Amino acid sequence: MSQPAKSARAPRGAATESRGVKGPKAVQDPHENVPGSAGSRRAAAQRLTMRRKLAAAAMELFARKGYEATTVDEIAAAAGVARRTFFRHFRSKEEAIFPDHDDTLVRAAGVLDAAPPHENPLDTVCRGIKEVMRMYAASPAVSVERYRLTREVPALREREIASVARYERLFTRYLLGHFDESAHHVGDDDPLLAEVAASAVVTAHNHVLRRWLRSGGEGDVEAQLDHAFAIVRETFGTGIGAGRSGAADAPAASVRTEDEVLVAVARTDAPLGDVMRAIEKALKKN
Repeated sequence: MSQPAKSARAPRGAATESRGVKGPKAVQDPHENVPGSAGSRRAAAQRLTMRRKLAAAAMELFARKGYEATTVDEIAAAAGVARRTFFRHFRSKEEAIFPDHDDTLVRAAGVLDAAPPHENPLDTVCRGIKEVMRMYAASPAVSVERYRLTREVPALREREIASVARYERLFTRYLLGHFDESAHHVGDDDPLLAEVAASAVVTAHNHVLRRWLRSGGEGDVEAQLDHAFAIVRETFGTGIGAGRSGAADAPAASVRTEDEVLVAVARTDAPLGDVMRAIEKALKKN
């Protein structure tokens, strides 16, 4: 399973165009590449700005001339940069219309890394993939046009599928990390549940995203996503971890009915989401 994508290096300074003519030697800021420094954040922002500029040029040309008829040179020229600048940011023209996936993958990984210790891992994964939806929702018109292009051009559709697979691997690895993957004894279904649950979260996200894009980017897509995740949690949330010793005898929360009163009993370390879902499920039955 591949590791989360690391932030790409900041773009190098523009080289002197004329061959044989050396420009002045650049003086590097000693804080420029320190993670989290102002220089690092500034370089990352400049990198993303340029990637989006190239992506916008590529999408405009693809829509006007067609994907096959558009060249990298034309994309670079439309963005007002040299061909070599294009290749500092993208390896191919089909990659150019997905400028945010690398950075979004890093942000999603950051959500997983900073998760509270008692949060249900499935809830953490749901929060992580919301970073992907926010990437699309930030520019609805661009996302709708990109969706149209990916449906028409096989190379772009394959690129999008490959990007989705990276998220799924990230979330699967995170869920598996909460269990003893080597304990494949009879009755331990955690590794299977982890992979199925990760796939379910990604599938729910993609289902909501496609529906939103087909509607022209209209509606509260995050509310739709929360509804889809509630279904995934209800299906898989209580099953993950059931194969671990003592987990089946000590559920995070249990609810019973006494006359017209619901009584909930929960472990002190039970995630709030698990407690609320147990209560909600009991209320629906009554």
